[in-house]
Amino acid sequence: MRKLALSDEILLQVEKPARYIGNEVNAVMKKKEDVDIRFAFVFPDVYEIGMSHLGIQILYDMLNRRDDIWCERVYSPWTDLDKIMRTEGIPLFALESQDPIKEFDFIGITIQYEMCYTNILQVLNLAQIPLLAKERTEEHPIVIGGGPCAYNPEPLADFFDMFYIGEGETVFYDLMDRYKEWKASGKSKQAFLEMAAEIPGLYVPSFYDVSYKEDGTIASFVPNNPHAKPVIRKQMVSDVTHTFYPEKPVVPFIKATQDRVVLEIQRGCIRGCRFCQAGMVYRPTRERDVAMLKEYATKMLKSTGHEEISLSSLSSSDYSKLEELVTFLIEELEGKGINISLPSLRIDAFSLDVMSKVQDIRKSSLTFAPEAGSQRLRDVINKGLTEEIILEGAGQAFEGGWSRVKLYFMLGLPTETEEDIKEIAHLADKVARRYYEIPKEQRNGRCQIVASSSFFVPKPFTPFQWATMLNREDYIEKANIVNHEMKAQLNHKSLKYNWHEADVTVLEGVLARGDRRVGKVILEAYKAGCIYDSWGEHFQFDLWLQAFEKAGVDIDFYNLRKRDLDEILPWDFIDIGVTKNFLKREWKNAMEGTVTPNCRMQCAGCGAAVFGGGVCFEGKN
Repeated sequence: MRKLALSDEILLQVEKPARYIGNEVNAVMKKKEDVDIRFAFVFPDVYEIGMSHLGIQILYDMLNRRDDIWCERVYSPWTDLDKIMRTEGIPLFALESQDPIKEFDFIGITIQYEMCYTNILQVLNLAQIPLLAKERTEEHPIVIGGGPCAYNPEPLADFFDMFYIGEGETVFYDLMDRYKEWKASGKSKQAFLEMAAEIPGLYVPSFYDVSYKEDGTIASFVPNNPHAKPVIRKQMVSDVTHTFYPEKPVVPFIKATQDRVVLEIQRGCIRGCRFCQAGMVYRPTRERDVAMLKEYATKMLKSTGHEEISLSSLSSSDYSKLEELVTFLIEELEGKGINISLPSLRIDAFSLDVMSKVQDIRKSSLTFAPEAGSQRLRDVINKGLTEEIILEGAGQAFEGGWSRVKLYFMLGLPTETEEDIKEIAHLADKVARRYYEIPKEQRNGRCQIVASSSFFVPKPFTPFQWATMLNREDYIEKANIVNHEMKAQLNHKSLKYNWHEADVTVLEGVLARGDRRVGKVILEAYKAGCIYDSWGEHFQFDLWLQAFEKAGVDIDFYNLRKRDLDEILPWDFIDIGVTKNFLKREWKNAMEGTVTPNCRMQCAGCGAAVFGGGVCFEGKN
């Protein structure tokens, strides 16, 4: 019988004790004496969020396929248990074995969004591991980071022994083999880090020195160890059909944020939106074979008992076999009470036809993401959506029985004017107007158009990585302009407007494009009590402002300053395939309002073809 790390008395004191007991359906149990490597896979957010993440499920399955590795899961304890663990001195533990993760060989942390950075320090702190890599000894686990935010690892460089740049299925096994070899050799931790640095995609921050100019920009970024490479190239799976994918994903005990089977149908995106980091770093687009997807859909639904399956992709409509796959699922699942979820669809006749077959139209709403209100600004960001397409799609949806539509926008985009801002309200009103053009007897209840806007954050490896941001007051002013204009529209009773928090945006901007100096701010913020910054009720911007002041770091330097196109950026040492020259060209196209066709229409010469596979090699360019 497995002994729990937490007593019954403690479990009764916390909200949702099932977050911490493990032993879920499809959890992998092994004997620790039978394995050579113990790997704690950490998602630095609460259990329900982490259990919804496909990446951990894939790598958990991949690592546990090897008999010599036991990969276990760890999530950030919620604030109630966090307090108890600190008071009682209870070390953070893995769900499967309930053993303290400080006894493991590796702590792998997936870094999905900037606002989880203080939770990374929470995990290390509760695990009773020194926060700074330079303060750890030979006895501590190797701390490795990966995921989307690892494409600019510099703000977190002081806290990690190494980072994995790219998709996890490629060289993880190689790293594990090198570790076993090192472990048998009896050599120092430094020797292992040098072995790891020679593996493609592995970045060891301590092996690089950064110097700065008087104006605060980077003067140089160079290796200080002969094993370290000047450029780290991202690792990518060329053939996404014949790679690792879980047939038996772990099923949470309690309702997760996305409580469903997730079927990833493709990676990458052909669209080239200039604000979108995922659309650049996951190039080229690679499709999974439809036969494989049919097989896995059936197996995963059977092994989990889930009542919903979601087809995951950055742009599902661009998957070439979507109609065949959806038709198969509709026929296969008929009468079984299983829902099909189709996120990230472009709203066209085919998509609406599919959704009408798999959704309860009276209960569901449709989502459009115009991103900008005016056509001029949509051309700047290369969205590839005209007002005609938006209104045509909305009209077809309304005629098909829908009456609720969500519209997503961004405020603060490069070149944005007040007229562009007001066009958000005008476009929402035009969508509502399209509904009322339908004869009254054919309408499905009252029309509801919900427009939401987030504030633009420039991300590394996008054409907008050089863009300036705004301060908190400017963002709020822009949102108020939209809100005021929304109330002035003819159909204002059918319109609703929401907007994101400006404080969070300002901080996210610094963390997204920060350099190593920002690490001091993160450490100070954590020491001051900041955790769960992505949760509105826990975000404390005043404490962050104090942390910036204490660390001597200027927010405006990272957000408001205009960057030169030839400036050395903190992430320039990483090669994602997409070239800096291409990004510069796209930045200039944005300033001129020039649209770049999508990858299937015409090759833009971004550089991603160097990896092979995907649409780049389908002879369509």
